[in-house]
Amino acid sequence: DRFHGEGYQEGYAEGSHTGVVEGRRYGSLHGAKIGSEVGCYLGFALTWQCLLQKCMDEKNSKKRRALDSLIGMIQKFPYQDPTYDKLQEDLEKIRGKFKQVCSMLNVQSDFRIGTERSSLTF
Repeated sequence: DRFHGEGYQEGYAEGSHTGVVEGRRYGSLHGAKIGSEVGCYLGFALTWQCLLQKCMDEKNSKKRRALDSLIGMIQKFPYQDPTYDKLQEDLEKIRGKFKQVCSMLNVQSDFRIGTERSSLTF
C-alpha cells in the first residue's frame, strides 16, 4: 500500500513536470504561428495603404477605409495576453477583414503555415 502511494506521488510529479514543459512548447509554437500570420496581414495592409495614398477617388477611398479598419484591428489585438477570452474570435475577425480587403483589391491571397516555411502569396 505504501509503495502504491509513493509510486502515485512520483508519477504525478513527473507527469505534472512533463505537462508544463509540453504546454510551454505547444504555446510557443502556436503563438509564433499566430504572430507570423498577423504580422503578414499588417505588412500587407501597410504596403497597400502606402500604394493607395495618392489615389483619392471614391473607389479607392473605400479600399483605404477597409485597410485602415484592418490595421486598427491588428493594432488592438492583445498579443501580450494569452488568457484573453476572445483571442480566437478576434483572430477570426481579422482573418475575415483580410479576406474582404483582398477581395476589394482584387488580390488572390493564400496564407499557409508549414514546418518548412510560412508564405503569403499574391
